[in-house]
Amino acid sequence: MRGVVFDGVQAQVVDDLAVRDPGPGEVQVAVSAAGLCHSDLSVLEGTIPFPVPLVMGHEGAGVVEAVGEGVTHVSPGDHVALSTLANCGTCAACDQGRPTMCRQAIGRPGRPFLRGADALYQFAANSAFAERTVVKAVQAVRIPKDIPLPSAALIGCAVLTGVGAVLNRARVEHGDTVVVIGTGGIGLNVLQGARLAGALRIVAVDANPEKEAVARRFGATDFLTSTDGVRDLLPTGADHTFECVGRIELIRRAIDLLDREGQAILLGVPPAGAEASFLVSSMYLDKAILGCRYGSSRPQHDIALYAELYRQGRLLLDELVTATYPVEDFEKACDDARGGRVARAVLTF
Repeated sequence: MRGVVFDGVQAQVVDDLAVRDPGPGEVQVAVSAAGLCHSDLSVLEGTIPFPVPLVMGHEGAGVVEAVGEGVTHVSPGDHVALSTLANCGTCAACDQGRPTMCRQAIGRPGRPFLRGADALYQFAANSAFAERTVVKAVQAVRIPKDIPLPSAALIGCAVLTGVGAVLNRARVEHGDTVVVIGTGGIGLNVLQGARLAGALRIVAVDANPEKEAVARRFGATDFLTSTDGVRDLLPTGADHTFECVGRIELIRRAIDLLDREGQAILLGVPPAGAEASFLVSSMYLDKAILGCRYGSSRPQHDIALYAELYRQGRLLLDELVTATYPVEDFEKACDDARGGRVARAVLTF
């Protein structure tokens, strides 16, 4: 089967992959579409370290092909969106409804793929850049069959992370003010999360002026090409700032733009060893800096919720899919994503 393999130096599309059958508590999925996330590019660039060789991808949707023993919530033929959370479901964090904090879901990659005699790692417990993958049952969330799979693919990362950061982590309330730095796939979903939450002022900041129209479509009330103009719109600062780029100077700006009791939520991923600084004295007015893993999401609950919001016309998905590429055009998809020419590139099989 086809898939995208990264050996630590380069990524290439191969056609000689194999994946094992699902075991107990697992699901095999025929992947129809998979979004190209900035995290995938970060793996290629070395910003996110991961053992190699690996099968790439972590944002996908497809059709269930087979289920292992004990799996009852999905059946062959069901359409599913995939999450990256291979959480155990039984630890204290899972029991408290915080699966993103499950230690079984972090840093324990399996190797369900074979290429010849070589076992390949699974990226983010998912590996959606393959025609078929095997995931834990908890990662496969059934969705209505009337949702286009290229659109549904984006729920599993961009939407869970961006909308979830607003609703689950920041808990933005009606009338709040929000600043979103960076309007890529994650930033756009932060914008529509703020819109869904009822924020009064939603300021999008992106150096590319051509992104204004799409930012406003997703919920921005204002658009700036620099953070320098934020104080003109919000003289006392923002209730919530979201850094969606992963640059330390923008993290500092996100903190500096806070109003009293404001909070900065960090979503962008800088290099692993990066350090950021801030004025300690500026934090004593009950300000906060929040990390956020995967939108603090509960995929089995949240994916179903976002799918229904999409069907009601309240959550945008189709507008995120600005370009689709057959998997053989993986390099072109990466170039377009790096160049900011697409909000989200989607690979199809």
